[in-house]
Amino acid sequence: MTKDEVLDIFRDCGAMLEGHFILSSGLRSPVFLQKARVFQYAAQTEKLCKALAARIHAEFPGVTKVVSPAIGGIIPGYETSRHLGVPALYTERVEGKFELRRGFEINADDQVIVVEDIVSTGLSIRECVEALRGIGANVVAAACLIDRSGGEADVGVPLVSLIEFKVPAYPADQLPPELAAIPPVKPGSRGIQGVK
Repeated sequence: MTKDEVLDIFRDCGAMLEGHFILSSGLRSPVFLQKARVFQYAAQTEKLCKALAARIHAEFPGVTKVVSPAIGGIIPGYETSRHLGVPALYTERVEGKFELRRGFEINADDQVIVVEDIVSTGLSIRECVEALRGIGANVVAAACLIDRSGGEADVGVPLVSLIEFKVPAYPADQLPPELAAIPPVKPGSRGIQGVK
């Protein structure tokens, strides 16, 4: 898929929002990609994840398990794993740290890829990779639908993205005047507020 095709899916689903948004990282941005609005449509989600699976298979053909950080990564992780023909697992936060639970198992010979929805700073993937390595997993790479860092995020392993879409993000005390003039909202998973 091309960058325009991916972004058109987000636009068509009403998932590309413009305004003043507080990202999960605490940074501020004039654009927010509300992937949940895409994930409510199975056909659109399948298109994106099938393309991501093809890219993963081309770069890491030996992947045997997909692991995603809950909650945002569960749907794209599952759908991508379906196209790779491998199991989908996920980590959950327990007292602030990711853990593999629910009887999920990773064997020493598994080649694991962490699949996330959108990467901004890479924090969730880094924490997920750290948790998996802590139990002896061989994490070969990570993947995401959109890398909004433009390739700058450090996720601790090689990162495969369907597209890179660099979106400006600013510390709260360094906002451009046009962004500072708009009241901020926090639509992400860490402190959800409604956005109209």
